[in-house]
Amino acid sequence: MEKQSQDELKEVAAQLRIPAGEHGSHMAQLMNLGNASMNMHTLAVVNPQANDSILEIGMANGFFVPNILNLHPSITYTGLDYSELMVEESIANNISYVHSHRAQFVCGNIEKMPFDKARFNTVFTINTIYFWEKPSVAMAELKRVLKPGGHVIISFRPKHNMEAMPVTQFGFTKYTIQEVIELLTEGGFVNPQTTEIKEPEKFGLSDELVRESVMIKGQLPN
Repeated sequence: MEKQSQDELKEVAAQLRIPAGEHGSHMAQLMNLGNASMNMHTLAVVNPQANDSILEIGMANGFFVPNILNLHPSITYTGLDYSELMVEESIANNISYVHSHRAQFVCGNIEKMPFDKARFNTVFTINTIYFWEKPSVAMAELKRVLKPGGHVIISFRPKHNMEAMPVTQFGFTKYTIQEVIELLTEGGFVNPQTTEIKEPEKFGLSDELVRESVMIKGQLPN
């Protein structure tokens, strides 16, 4: 693969953070492909159940939403993203679920979510923690919108893996597994459980890179 310039890497980093403009749709498609294993393993950890109300932070274009809602007709889903383009595309890609009031997509920020207290059984997020400007505020908001006994799942690539990707030098905060566990416990969550996987797909940033991803699940006390 031809080496990308600093300006090109900055543009990719910006699009990974907030997909927008003419390149935003293409970036979302690349993320669907490159993060497929990570998404499916995360959904296995989420383990949606009948009557669950589920919130996803950063759903991109909503490609994986049917994998949740097809599990049971009583499950409802909300997606929150601070990319207006991703909200628009998620609605278009899941219009039948929107019309049946099983899915909604909202533009907003994790640090000030437009949801009532104790609304969701489960909140999960994939590859967004790198962009949280105030992690402690984000954790407080996650705690606020979860029902007592609810779960939060944070999926990410650990620091040592992220450091092998040149794009992550621009605007990414990298975390070790222990640092994310500490964020959860300091935020009031208990019983952290960790799942780690090696991903089979090639991302294109490095032919030699074996990508790893981690899902850490915490619970809000009853």
